Amino acid sequence: MAAATTRRLRIRHTTRVSYARAAVSSHNEVRMTPLTLPGQTTLDARVTVRPAATTWSYWDYWGTQVTAFELIDPHADLTITASSLVETAPPEPLPPPLDWAAVADRTAGSRLLEFASPTARTTVPKKLVKKARGAAAGLDPHGAAVAVSALVADRVTYLPGATGVNTSAAEAWQQGAGVCQDIAHLTIALLRGLGLPTRYVSGYLHPERDAELHRPVAGQSHAWIEYWAGDWHGYDPTNRTRADESHVVVGRGRDYDDVTPHKGVYRGVAGGPPDVTVEFTRVA
Repeated sequence: MAAATTRRLRIRHTTRVSYARAAVSSHNEVRMTPLTLPGQTTLDARVTVRPAATTWSYWDYWGTQVTAFELIDPHADLTITASSLVETAPPEPLPPPLDWAAVADRTAGSRLLEFASPTARTTVPKKLVKKARGAAAGLDPHGAAVAVSALVADRVTYLPGATGVNTSAAEAWQQGAGVCQDIAHLTIALLRGLGLPTRYVSGYLHPERDAELHRPVAGQSHAWIEYWAGDWHGYDPTNRTRADESHVVVGRGRDYDDVTPHKGVYRGVAGGPPDVTVEFTRVA
């Protein structure tokens, strides 16, 4: 990586869970550790838990690092803090894509099929796929990804709180409003409908590209897509741009369910939703 073009981001992702009554026990999985990839290097990463618990890590089927832990004593709340230092670089210029016939040939009988088939979250009516075909008519896979992303972004207004974590792609289209998760799911559904393998990406997006060094900035986790046209290429349909050095990849999968940042089970009375904060600090 050339020093003049890279940037270093310190990310602090905190999740606080409070229970109506103390939970008897809980078992948790956390996917908040950024990956090391071409164009992205994780220099330091750690996950800490309060109350203190022994953690262990493993790589799941989709290639995401998972931190797992369990609390076997009663606890009234739970705080998970994931801290990382990541160096990122701008993406390389897009290479010429494979043509549609070559994409179909390479997808058939390969693991790419997992990213070409609909899931419960990415199933949409045939009439929507027909709209996507119209938007992508005459375009190569790169152009189709941009055109379909624009079709979705034109229809679904970004509106925090408009949808819930379990909203499907079809519901988001019908409602006409959603968050990055919904926009990513819809774009994935339509690109898969065109025959283009597409996966869901979970990670972070620094909200201020030219943020002052060492000044903390409040942000949030983010979702975008990667489509396969001879290789995987990232695109952010919410912001209508290629994934770049402001994007930090944590995990990829078929949809949100494969890369949920925090999930688990506990014994106790149901509490409210978790309180989540994400803080970015550009350090270089």
